[in-house]
Amino acid sequence: MTRHINQRMAALAHSEIRAMTQACVQAKGLNMAQGVCDTPVPPVVLRAAAQAMECGKNVYSRFDGLPELRQAIAKKLAQYNGIVADPETDVTVSAGATGSFHCACLALLNPGDEVILFEPYYQYHISALLAVEAVPVTVKMRAPDWTFSVADVERAVTPQTKAIIVNSPGNPSGKVFSRQELESIAAIAQQHDLFVFTDEIYEYFLYDGRTHVSLATLPGMADRTITIGGYSKTFSITGWRIGYSVAAARWAQAIGAMNDLLYVCAPTPLQAGVAVGIQELPDLFYRDLARDYQRKRDRFCQALAKAVLTPSIPQGAYYVLADTSRLPGTTGKERAMFLLETIGLAAVPGEAFFSGAYGRQFIRFSYAKIDSDIDDACRRLARLG
Repeated sequence: MTRHINQRMAALAHSEIRAMTQACVQAKGLNMAQGVCDTPVPPVVLRAAAQAMECGKNVYSRFDGLPELRQAIAKKLAQYNGIVADPETDVTVSAGATGSFHCACLALLNPGDEVILFEPYYQYHISALLAVEAVPVTVKMRAPDWTFSVADVERAVTPQTKAIIVNSPGNPSGKVFSRQELESIAAIAQQHDLFVFTDEIYEYFLYDGRTHVSLATLPGMADRTITIGGYSKTFSITGWRIGYSVAAARWAQAIGAMNDLLYVCAPTPLQAGVAVGIQELPDLFYRDLARDYQRKRDRFCQALAKAVLTPSIPQGAYYVLADTSRLPGTTGKERAMFLLETIGLAAVPGEAFFSGAYGRQFIRFSYAKIDSDIDDACRRLARLG
């Protein structure tokens, strides 16, 4: 009997992020490809998770998360985002922000539904759409500020369009959508009765005095916006897989059912650790986080510029797309491998984030690294001459 892999898998390419990480291990290089965020975890979060294990919180939580975590998230949403959410009906804790996004796609999208997203895009958003047989439709943004045309968004809408994805602050671009840009997207969503999925995992990583605007807070958007967030990046716990979605109760019920099916629940003691972190860490923690990452951004982008790998300066998150046109090779992959082989620095080819040839000139670096690694990366770039 001849067996074939599920046809959905044919469209899913192996993640270039993972591929470059593996190549970096083999080359014994410095990994700035994957946003692993290997900066220190807040001690209060570690202690709380350990205490939860010792106290017996090692069994399933409710499918949508521990009550103390849902309550902490709801309080944070009200205070920081301006989103009013009932922790009993509107918040679903899941296995990371990617798990939350996948559950939302499964719950709310049908095969053939078109979903608009902005390019450069996060590769996993595309993969999740393809996995549920939705159809990604891209709207191009342009370097260095990653601006887009509202008219292009309008033109992308068809009778099959079901949703728009907004990732702000963005991976890989570092773009922070302005209130005016979000208002234009909200107007289109309301005119055409669309969902908006917002990935806000980097909401605290903001530079140059910028503020975060959650699209769900705009007039008329609370009922049609699925807000995705999490603490993997903020608390440097990417391996814990604690994310969440926030939606009107009728949508959250369907998302929660998918979350129960796929994951049963997120890791219970780790949920407890995150809950305590949200409750106890002061505002100063988040201000220091943004300040420290702005310093990392500035140092690394200066080194890129000196190496004539012109960076598109990020407005938020902790990634930067650099123009590598001057390096040998005709594709982003060839240039990324040149960097790895010559100076031992791993980055992700731009093709992972763009649908067309425009992406070939870019590679993406993650600067979610400890300061000594940033110093090392800057020294390596200086060797390019």
